[in-house]
Amino acid sequence: MKRKIIDIDEEKCTGCGLCIPDCPEGALQIIDGKARLVSDLFCDGLGACIGTCPEGAICVVEREAGPYSEEAVMEKIVPQGMGVVKAHLEHLLGHGEEALYHRALEYLNAHEIPVPPHETPAAPAACPGTVARSLQREEAGSAKQAARIESELRQWPVQLTLVNPSASYFDDADLLVSGDCVPFAYPEFHRDFLQGKILLIFCPKLDADTEGYITKLAEIFSRHTVRSITVLHMEVPCCSGVRYIVDKALKRAGKEIPVAEKTITLQGEAVEGSIVRRRGPGTGHRREM
Repeated sequence: MKRKIIDIDEEKCTGCGLCIPDCPEGALQIIDGKARLVSDLFCDGLGACIGTCPEGAICVVEREAGPYSEEAVMEKIVPQGMGVVKAHLEHLLGHGEEALYHRALEYLNAHEIPVPPHETPAAPAACPGTVARSLQREEAGSAKQAARIESELRQWPVQLTLVNPSASYFDDADLLVSGDCVPFAYPEFHRDFLQGKILLIFCPKLDADTEGYITKLAEIFSRHTVRSITVLHMEVPCCSGVRYIVDKALKRAGKEIPVAEKTITLQGEAVEGSIVRRRGPGTGHRREM
């Protein structure tokens, strides 16, 4: 069957193991110094492991894979203790997988195993990129108002799903590849980034066919002389998949094209390279690259 499942870039993976604790289902192991998906059976494809990979080596793709089995997962994790069971239940709730959650409860009840206390769907186990938060802004007074910014859009369509890889506007193009949310977070998107560039946008977390995106970008790179690529993504971990997809497409096309990467913070600032979050025991910190 074809379904969503994680994919690990072995070249980027350093074997640090930070992804392992965020996979209570036990689908990941460190083998020969690299994180490996040990069984399709245990991977639910929800991507909880993405946010803790400091190298951006993990993404969710859609491919032929064996069906996920909640019963097999429960059989595997129950012997590991109630802490692991609790993390698994919160993981399912945090991603809105109520059907799988109830199947997990059915397994516990059928085997007369007590259900451990666990958080509601708003649990911290949810993907960091979906956590609700308010952003404080100053009121837009007359002093902040400026001249109208004109559109710098040079082509249509812009969604990667819809573009034609043979379109002539890719010839000798400077390409801007952006996460969907970037133009909403960065107020000067047109002036600072889009001017003089051909735009492609997509969401590496919500869009289903990321493998198709790699194939289409590789075709664009192969058919045309692309002069440069600018990658823009939000600071939330799942959005770093934009760079991953570009890198995979370049490798598949056998092309070496200069790539500049910028991360957009939730406060609307641009940071060179990528912001990588590392979590220590009980705390979190990040480093800028």
